[in-house]
Amino acid sequence: MTTKQKIPMTAAGEEKLRKELHNLEQVARPKVIQDIATARAHGDLKENAEYHAAREQQSFIEGRIREVHSKLSHAHVIHIKHLENTGKVIFASTVTLASDDGAEVKYQIVGDEEADLKDGKISVNSPIARALIGKLEGDVVEVSTPKGLSSYEIISVEYV
Repeated sequence: MTTKQKIPMTAAGEEKLRKELHNLEQVARPKVIQDIATARAHGDLKENAEYHAAREQQSFIEGRIREVHSKLSHAHVIHIKHLENTGKVIFASTVTLASDDGAEVKYQIVGDEEADLKDGKISVNSPIARALIGKLEGDVVEVSTPKGLSSYEIISVEYV
């Protein structure tokens, strides 16, 4: 028997998963059950495309429910707002950086499940996050990226 490691997650990430789980269990699952019953009423199941599509959707929903339950049961939720801001980059902190070309970017360091670059959330396992963790405001970090070596100055660190 293997024990699964805890998955770091922000409080917002946990809440998002809980909402998804609620929707899957309370909305999507009952709807697909009704869709299966409706399709079943149409007769011959061997050639009933609606029935097979609904069963496939049911399989997807049930798999996702199991996956979300597993993630929540293994979540180690970090409540960043309860920590004293020491100016140190840690998991769940929001970091404003100035790149070597002068552009400013802002990232929150989150768990793999929550990462969304369009939303300014980067995985704790990304090269940039790994370079930033443990550093302080004012520090300059160099990150090896696919484009080459990039340099960033840490402008601010927020615990929000």
